[in-house]
Amino acid sequence: MTKKTHWDQYSEYECLEKILTAQHPRSDKAGKPVHDEMLFIVFHQVYELWFKQILFELDDIQGRFSSDVVDDRDMQPILAYLNRIVEIMRQLVSMIDVLETMPPQSFVDFRQHLGTASGFQSWQFRLIETRLGLRREDRIPVFHADFDHELKEESQKQIRAAEQTPSLFTQIDNWLARTPFVDWQDYAFHDEYRAAVHKMLDTKKEMAEQSLSGDGLAAELSLIEKGRQKFDAIFDPAAHEQAQKDGVWRMSWKALQAALFITIYRNEPILQGPYQLLTHITDVDELLARWRYRHALLVQRMVGMGAGTGGSSGYGYLMETVTKHRIFNDLFSLSSYLIPSESLPALPSQLSTQMNYRYGKQDDK
Repeated sequence: MTKKTHWDQYSEYECLEKILTAQHPRSDKAGKPVHDEMLFIVFHQVYELWFKQILFELDDIQGRFSSDVVDDRDMQPILAYLNRIVEIMRQLVSMIDVLETMPPQSFVDFRQHLGTASGFQSWQFRLIETRLGLRREDRIPVFHADFDHELKEESQKQIRAAEQTPSLFTQIDNWLARTPFVDWQDYAFHDEYRAAVHKMLDTKKEMAEQSLSGDGLAAELSLIEKGRQKFDAIFDPAAHEQAQKDGVWRMSWKALQAALFITIYRNEPILQGPYQLLTHITDVDELLARWRYRHALLVQRMVGMGAGTGGSSGYGYLMETVTKHRIFNDLFSLSSYLIPSESLPALPSQLSTQMNYRYGKQDDK
């Protein structure tokens, strides 16, 4: 019996015979080989492998978030795996640089061999979108049918199963809504923050009245009043409910308050982990948008304003998804409700003590 070499062992472990023989350029079979078709195939196969890894990480993350109360010890792996997804997505964006080394003419030369094949049919990417929280009703219509209409039955089943279970968006919304400290004993964050905002705006109004007059004063007072109404709306549950119906907000009122609280008081020891989580989530959403934008430009570069492979509208459709397929847009919008640090209300000393770690410095009793 022949002893296996280290290469044999490595090759078997990595299943290299399957991976390295899975590229079959159709232009070769047609007798008119196009050199860059190999790059096109390898590029998309690598994408699908990274998509598989993202789904694998989401399995673990969502499993930990599925409990009614998330164990504190689960936060470290959640943050680690979310950060891993972020880094993978950075790679996905930067990989487009490699495909852009392919001249448009090369793509035209082998495009006929793709038939109706299209990146739009990547069921793993559609599953990632669904698992993160992109809802069916929020998707831009294409092909005059549901986005998964042309996928294999098994792929459709996986996507519909994901739609029947809480998405990461829903899980994070529920987790944020349970955040302690936002309402603690006699302290209510929304009341304290609203009072601080009104005080800041009152000061702006006084300064405007002292330094401006006529149309300039009227315009400044109008802006201050609009700002007051904007801030009041985010702290009013009824106004928030209407804003949800109007599509302004998607997150629940409690989750939104908690996200703002965490963002503002992120340096408090107990909030540093939650703030990292919100940062990773916004990174994921930003990188998805960045990838969609780069993908749209790539398509425009290769096919101009023509239809994309598979029959989509190509560049136009992809550019629409950049803004309309955002999932965690609410977390970005929170920046509109930040005020200068000097105007922030201080936390009650007892609450601040509660937000320290147990082994940290405690107030003398």
